[in-house]
Amino acid sequence: MVVVTGQNKVSATPDDAMSSSDAEDDFQEPATPTASQAGQALPLLPQQFPEVVPLNVGGMFFTTRLSTLRRYEDTMLAAMFSGRHYIPTDAEGRYFIDRDGTYFGDILNFLRSGDLPPRERVRSVYKEAQYYSIGPLLDNLEDIQPLKGEKVRQAFLGLMPYYKDHLERIIEIAKLRAMQRKARFAKLKVCVFKEEMPITPYECPHFNSLRFERSESDTKLFEHHCEVDVSFGPWEAVADVYDLLHCIVTDLSARGITVDHQCIGVCDKHLINHYYCKRPIYEFKITWW
Repeated sequence: MVVVTGQNKVSATPDDAMSSSDAEDDFQEPATPTASQAGQALPLLPQQFPEVVPLNVGGMFFTTRLSTLRRYEDTMLAAMFSGRHYIPTDAEGRYFIDRDGTYFGDILNFLRSGDLPPRERVRSVYKEAQYYSIGPLLDNLEDIQPLKGEKVRQAFLGLMPYYKDHLERIIEIAKLRAMQRKARFAKLKVCVFKEEMPITPYECPHFNSLRFERSESDTKLFEHHCEVDVSFGPWEAVADVYDLLHCIVTDLSARGITVDHQCIGVCDKHLINHYYCKRPIYEFKITWW
């Protein structure tokens, strides 16, 4: 028996009643949003910055004008302090940038008055300028030493096939040999040659040029690999073997590796007739501690 009241309430026998689980499947009350969900749903208001901005950069404190931080539009600092992004503050209310602040003063000095750092800090400030995407500072630093000279050096090294790979091979071989011998240092042989054509003391006068024409079959006769650990060359540039050796030692030293080298002779491998390979061979000594 079903009774309908004025309030449209329905009572039913147990067989006709809908189970609670079925009712929940057909209709569920929307969950009340949590505080965090509500916060995520609301758009963040633009952050307001004072005209004089206190900064905490990795634990170092700075104070500058807001206009200084916004000096160049296409920079990370201008974007950070545009109001579009939220910048956290420390306990003292300083705006916090999670970055080493050692060279941030040099960044601010350029933004304030265009001052450039002293030469000994140029490389480090350049890295910070890259991080903050300050194009005008990068351009200025690249036009002075030592970065100007580094651009010239990299142009030369661009002629070296697999230069960086060969550096890694030198390090890896030296490490393995030192570990195998339980030694403080390791030695390896490195060939550095500018000209592909072998030089011999028995050449005829008309063969003095290193670029005389050879047939394809003759060329194959001169192809060989010197019995060394790593080989650099050939290349076409004014820079010579000693210039490349300087680059190798410089780049290894920049990675904290102590290296000494000396010429120990030439390959001297017999190729054909009176031709012998005269590529110079250098002994590199890598000291690990």
